[in-house]
Amino acid sequence: MENKIQQIVMNSLLCLALAATVACSGKQSQNPQAAGMQAMPVKVMEAKAMPVNDASEYVATLKSRDSAVIMPQVDGQITQIFVHSGENVSAGTALMEIDPLKQQATVKSLESARTAQQATLSWTKQQYERAQGLAAAGVVSKQDLDQAKAAMDAAHAQMDALDAQVREQEVQLHYYKVVAPRGGIVGDIPVRVGDRVTSQTQLTTVDQPGSLEAYVYVPVERSAQLKMNLPAQILDSTGKVLSDTRVSFISPQVDSTTQTVLVKARIANANDALRQSQFIRARLVWGTRQSPEVPILAVTRLAGQYFAFVAEPQNGGGFVAKQKPLTIGETVGNNYEVRDGIKPGDKIIVSGTQFLLDGAPVIPMS
Repeated sequence: MENKIQQIVMNSLLCLALAATVACSGKQSQNPQAAGMQAMPVKVMEAKAMPVNDASEYVATLKSRDSAVIMPQVDGQITQIFVHSGENVSAGTALMEIDPLKQQATVKSLESARTAQQATLSWTKQQYERAQGLAAAGVVSKQDLDQAKAAMDAAHAQMDALDAQVREQEVQLHYYKVVAPRGGIVGDIPVRVGDRVTSQTQLTTVDQPGSLEAYVYVPVERSAQLKMNLPAQILDSTGKVLSDTRVSFISPQVDSTTQTVLVKARIANANDALRQSQFIRARLVWGTRQSPEVPILAVTRLAGQYFAFVAEPQNGGGFVAKQKPLTIGETVGNNYEVRDGIKPGDKIIVSGTQFLLDGAPVIPMS
């Protein structure tokens, strides 16, 4: 019923247009086609096969290849913060300090023990040297000499152990001052002086402007088509291509939760247009095919189906408008890719389509 109403409305509009044409020209139509209807001049455009990318779009996450997340290597309370967010620092610059008093006391205690052990070691050396002289003179037995040597060796071993412990604790003491592992820009600092932190607490980040990586999660159904160096494009919200790149990594595993395969592509970010952890559109280009394209303005949509009018030649001469159902593919600029319904060489009607009916006579004009 809806289609019949639409056809009646279209017939009425066409009759009004033809009546206006006749009134202005003062002439009666002499064209016998379509029950006396006058042929309507229309602008046409020839459908041409154009290369169209077979591509899929996904939501990607950008991650920096030159970003360091700073976490403490020890637990404790922050006593000083030496930098501010956004500050440019070089490698080795002190960022924060965690209260080192307890660790300093540990180091001092071990150093004192080492000093005491050094005195013990010196005494055992003297005892051994004295025992050697007495043993050579036959005053002490061989057993006494061996005991003196064993005591000296034990003092040596204890000294070496204390040296190792002091070095270990001194290294640990260095961790209480958090330094930049590389040069870059300090990110947000979510902690404050007085906060207690652990080795799992993020203190800040140090970022270097430079390249990013797009993390794209591709459904496992498409995994067979994935290959290294597959063309990829990074798009903005309007569909404009921000960067052309290629796939540089394909995960050998499937994410068991999402049933996707992780794909990475490197992106140059010289003008800092993109940001770390940003969500963005990524397009993977699987290949290229030849398909005809038609202008978007020449396509109408009724009940979810796309249509376009084609000027078809008749055996007796002249042309008529034929309404063709279309299967639409990608949008390429101001055109639709047509996967079915139109073939290259067809004359697509691009003007006056609102006044046309299926089978109406037309006069194609380039």
